[in-house]
Amino acid sequence: VQLVESGGGLVQPGGSLRLSCAASGFTFSKVVMRWYRQAPGKEREFVAGISSAGSTTTIADSVKGRFTISRDNAKNTGHLEMNSLKPEDTAVYYCNVPRGSTNYWGQGTQVTVSS
Repeated sequence: VQLVESGGGLVQPGGSLRLSCAASGFTFSKVVMRWYRQAPGKEREFVAGISSAGSTTTIADSVKGRFTISRDNAKNTGHLEMNSLKPEDTAVYYCNVPRGSTNYWGQGTQVTVSS
């Protein structure tokens, strides 16, 4: 199982970024996918989740209305579209896939929101 995030970077407040999570080593279309983030000195927190078929999404209140989660099962890829970014969105963002009793994580991608 491998999850590789990309798309992070430095962006000004109010800007946008699109994160991607490329999955391999398992049947991506059969699993839930989630995004988490961890800011310096803080615990990792849930950001968004999407069902295996993409029909159901869950968004954390802190980013609701600004972030959108999606997936392309044909390409084994998930996405997190982030708009109206705020300095408090600065964190390392991780892709997560639960399979059975194991949680798989990517290496994370840094998002920094600063002027």
